[in-house]
Amino acid sequence: MKKSSKIFVAGHKGLVGSAIVRSLKKNGYNNLILKSHNELDLINQADVNAFFENEKPEYVFLAAAKVGGIYANDLYPADFIYENLMIQNNVIKASHDNKVEKLLFLGSTCIYPKFSNQPIKESELFSGELEETNEAYAMAKIAGLEMCKFFKRQYRDNFISCMPTNLYGINDNFDLNTSHVMPALIRKIHEAKINKLNVVEVWGTGTPLREFLHVDDMASACVFLMNNYEGEEHVNIGTGEEISIKDLAVLIKKIVGYNGDIVFNSKMKDGTPRKVCDVNKLNKLGWKYNIELNDGIDNVYRWYIQDTKNNI
Repeated sequence: MKKSSKIFVAGHKGLVGSAIVRSLKKNGYNNLILKSHNELDLINQADVNAFFENEKPEYVFLAAAKVGGIYANDLYPADFIYENLMIQNNVIKASHDNKVEKLLFLGSTCIYPKFSNQPIKESELFSGELEETNEAYAMAKIAGLEMCKFFKRQYRDNFISCMPTNLYGINDNFDLNTSHVMPALIRKIHEAKINKLNVVEVWGTGTPLREFLHVDDMASACVFLMNNYEGEEHVNIGTGEEISIKDLAVLIKKIVGYNGDIVFNSKMKDGTPRKVCDVNKLNKLGWKYNIELNDGIDNVYRWYIQDTKNNI
């Protein structure tokens, strides 16, 4: 990409999209096309087609998606598969029709089977059954990366895909009913501290192992891939390191400064028992993560406190 290239970031107000915008601006890209949901409904095919015909973006980061944690995915599977399929189908097809130079589709490591070999290589896709709690979302994302692959194969479109691991960062969703585990724990433990509660309940057994990547690192990797990768196969983005949910809760407790106890509700679903990416492919291309987990959580917690104050 040239610094003056016309770049459309779909979903620029979300956790992922806003981080990509920050990374692009930091690196001197100044010709960004940014549309809120009120300005452009990506589920509406006619609106998407008109937007692409009028704006003619040269590069597209497809970060728009309907996202949520285990509870939301399990409760609203029809919404997750429908909305995500519509968003990505519309943007990818419009990018093809309007001869976009390059598109990067962002998926999720939930595309991999529940019992994938660990660490998870890109080749693990389709090797087993999906985790049932986020199956609808995962199927939509699989369709998106396959769509990019087939448009590249049939039309030679320069469409690539990446699979970020569990992300966290500023602009995350802290709603306890729809958030992922990291922001949910930060909010729960912070509120327990403020309200002087003796106990915080965490859903599940605490035993699942997860990998967490700061969203600013993810954005850096996305810009890197847009400039340095043209392969047909998707690329994992992650740290290659893992931590149990129990240890994560203890780490957040320490950073927040909470002195109470943490208990685990084993009646709630755990999800996939272990999920860590093999990131050798990305490392060999020349990119590696920079933000350590402790520093990243501290950064997010400080932002969360400030954001909460600003919204009172």
